[in-house]
Amino acid sequence: MDIITAKHLNYAYGSDTVISDLTFNLKKGDYVGIIGQNGSGKSTLLKLLLGLIKPQSGKVYLFETPLREFKEWHRIGYVPQRSGIFDKTFPATVEEIVEMGIISRKKIVHRLDAEDRRQISSALSVVDLLHMKNKLIHELSGGQQQRVLIARALAGKPDILILDEPVVGVDMIVQKKFYDLLKRLNKELGITLILVSHDLDTVAHEADYLMLMNKGELCTCTKDMIEKDKKHYVTL
Repeated sequence: MDIITAKHLNYAYGSDTVISDLTFNLKKGDYVGIIGQNGSGKSTLLKLLLGLIKPQSGKVYLFETPLREFKEWHRIGYVPQRSGIFDKTFPATVEEIVEMGIISRKKIVHRLDAEDRRQISSALSVVDLLHMKNKLIHELSGGQQQRVLIARALAGKPDILILDEPVVGVDMIVQKKFYDLLKRLNKELGITLILVSHDLDTVAHEADYLMLMNKGELCTCTKDMIEKDKKHYVTL
């Protein structure tokens, strides 16, 4: 089953074309890295897939449903860049942040029940933060905050996790643990991962498949091609 299908997508800001005739499909269980330099169209592509903007031409299908008809948004978890999300004035605890993932999938607002609480605890356990559930979010390190955002997404029981530059500003040791967690979510829980980054070396090592964007277009590449000619792909 195709989880995401894009057909001949085009998008421009004024006269500046950022997505040009983009076509691809992703299947359940894929771990895909979308790579490219700043300005290559990665962020715009995410917005198109998440329905935040509409393509000026072309179509997007989610779980084989046209985007305009898709309603099951809880099936898609989105983890944004961490930088600047939480500061010292943000009063929420770790548990309260993860609760947002449960609330987002509810059709009406009501008190969380016992099953909801179990799901929150389960999501925090997956990212190894259950013991910190009562901590204020700003008291956590950058890597821990990023894991909280993943737990929030997991609480909604997604089939897909889309991560946008998830380790910006996070040190290398924490990055290694973070990518180990992503691999576990993919291999053990079967969650489809879309990892967006400009860090070609890391993503080429972590993801199973690569989509290289250059000036709004997809360029054919494999891990072997990148390994043999990194300079070419970095400077595209």
